[in-house]
Amino acid sequence: MSDLRLRAALAVAGLLAVAPATSLGAQQWLDSTAKAERTNRSVFRALEELPPANQARSASGAPGPRYWQQRVDYVIRATLDTVQQAITGSERVTYHNNSPDTLRFLWFQLDQNIDDPQSRANLSTPAFGTRLSPAAQRALAAEPFQGGYTLSRVQTVSAAGVKRDAKRVLNNTVLRVDLPTPLAPGKTAVVEMDWRFLVPEGGQNGRGAKEKVKDGWLYEIAQWFPRASVYDDVNGWQTDQFLGQGEFYLNFGNYDVSLTVPRDHIVNATGTLRNPEAVMTATQRARLAKALTDTVPTFIVAPNEVMTAASRPAGTGPLTWRFTAENVRDFAWVSSKTYVWDAAGFRYARGGATNGRVVEIHSLYPRDAMPLWDKVSTRATIQTMKTYGRMAFEYPYPKAVNVHGPVFGMEYPMIAFCGARPSPDGTYSDATEKALISVTIHEVGHNWFPMVVASDERKWTWMDEGINSFLQYYAEQDWQRGYPSRRGPAKNIVGYMKDTAQVPIMTESNDIQANFGNNGYSKPAAGLVMLREKVLGDSLFDAAFQEYAQRWMFKHPQPGDFFRSLDDGAGENLSYFWRGWFYSTHANDQAVADVQSQAADSLVGTTARGKRYVRVTLENRAGLVLPVEMDVTFADGSVKRVKLPVDVWRRNEKRFVYGFFADQEVTGVVVDPDEGFADVDRSNNTWGKPATRKPIS
Repeated sequence: MSDLRLRAALAVAGLLAVAPATSLGAQQWLDSTAKAERTNRSVFRALEELPPANQARSASGAPGPRYWQQRVDYVIRATLDTVQQAITGSERVTYHNNSPDTLRFLWFQLDQNIDDPQSRANLSTPAFGTRLSPAAQRALAAEPFQGGYTLSRVQTVSAAGVKRDAKRVLNNTVLRVDLPTPLAPGKTAVVEMDWRFLVPEGGQNGRGAKEKVKDGWLYEIAQWFPRASVYDDVNGWQTDQFLGQGEFYLNFGNYDVSLTVPRDHIVNATGTLRNPEAVMTATQRARLAKALTDTVPTFIVAPNEVMTAASRPAGTGPLTWRFTAENVRDFAWVSSKTYVWDAAGFRYARGGATNGRVVEIHSLYPRDAMPLWDKVSTRATIQTMKTYGRMAFEYPYPKAVNVHGPVFGMEYPMIAFCGARPSPDGTYSDATEKALISVTIHEVGHNWFPMVVASDERKWTWMDEGINSFLQYYAEQDWQRGYPSRRGPAKNIVGYMKDTAQVPIMTESNDIQANFGNNGYSKPAAGLVMLREKVLGDSLFDAAFQEYAQRWMFKHPQPGDFFRSLDDGAGENLSYFWRGWFYSTHANDQAVADVQSQAADSLVGTTARGKRYVRVTLENRAGLVLPVEMDVTFADGSVKRVKLPVDVWRRNEKRFVYGFFADQEVTGVVVDPDEGFADVDRSNNTWGKPATRKPIS
């Protein structure tokens, strides 16, 4: 009979002459001030922060029967001017109103306006300190960069093709375009725009940029065209300003993009290249076809072919590269005469969601990035395909591209911008190689979150960066057992958990003023690793996480949809975990307060269950409640691993006495021996003299 059943039976028989070690009297809550005691302050109570379920978003965390989202299609024609260092473009936007509401205007995101010296982001930058680095001094000595859009035309287009200048209102990084007639549910509106902007240098504001390398200029072009804002069932119009920190919230749609560049340039982009015969040589096309049959990278443009006449189609004048993409939420591209280009093919097992089709894997980089990039980039991209495909869903797009340039780490559908390059003499450290592996996995991994599971990054950084960092951790461990991952292990977040300046993870992105990386990336990743490995277990967590990922593919989940989906899929009410880890800045501090034992026969009159009865008093000295793991060492040096569920804290959130029978005296106890629960004070985790041998589960 278990101890629980034995205690129940004794209680019914009236044979418990002595009160149990844990009081069954007044409830002991962590938040137990006199005022708080008048309301339910249990950490285990339902999560009141969740919005009510409705027909759009169900209580299970799944999209509801009346879930809807808008769709926006683009046809774009753009030209790269390498003399003026500018992009000039024209776009035709077809906006599909799938909402139940009638819209009288459309909002657009003009992210390039962040580079206008008078932008709100620049005007709200704090003053410089009393000393500046030489690099900062050089940057300030230069003329201020005159970035931002010049909008030369904004017109609406009627069903009959009549174009009319649109009334528009510019508000820094968002633009309102009034419609000539209200847009009813189920109808479409067409808007055309012409625009121009200067390409910033050196990753200004962390996004698209140009850089001059040894062989010439390279261009990473992103957030480069006016993009329709999202109108949804949660925000109405999501028009939060782009201040550089909160990233993007975008609509899915189809793209047809033509890019005119100098003839000597190589281009790659979101989507499928539709005119390879016009922009690639016959040799390059043949090499690419062969490369896609193997996971070992093959050069499409070899290092010794960069900027040679034979590497480009014969003729003079610029070339236009045309790409199309279906069901993507953004479009980015790169262009340069300096690129080395390698490629490989990757297949999931036949019978999966992709039915064994080839995913094209491309890497583009200047010769300055060799020998590191040719060794790592394509292989790390393939690793991402494997791990993320196993843990979330198989990669749904036809290709993935990784490009080296001035932007160290940024992501767009099917294309990633990554940094880390060797020294000028071609040497690099193990740390530099690991940096490239990690940033590649992370940025390519963003194809899953948020490019497919398209959360609102402008508000909730953790829903893409944190979830992606969680998956990155496992991809790194798949790459190499014991890989020194920065984010994921609970022990790596302990310092931040002690930081009095931290704010809850559930803080809008633009309002996180300190430790942005720890808040949006590291803490959510560590929490999800903890949830998987220590709270739920791999099988329960994986099934629930995959359910969330797959039910929200090509849709717009909100935080409540994530929390509810994991509760639903795991069969657990995890309110205590979401409340503690995501909605508060509480820490975990479990302590071994005391260990006592007595002869078993003095308690139950027999030694049949063991010679000793041991009581371990555990205290919860901070704000989180979590399961308990402890290693118990016995007199003969043997060690037993004890795992207790979070429910031990339900009667008393501050103190629990664990009792068990044993044949030997206990000589040592260690709580959280694997450092898997981010305990902020390990000085109270140990009692006695614990052994170091491996425990018996």
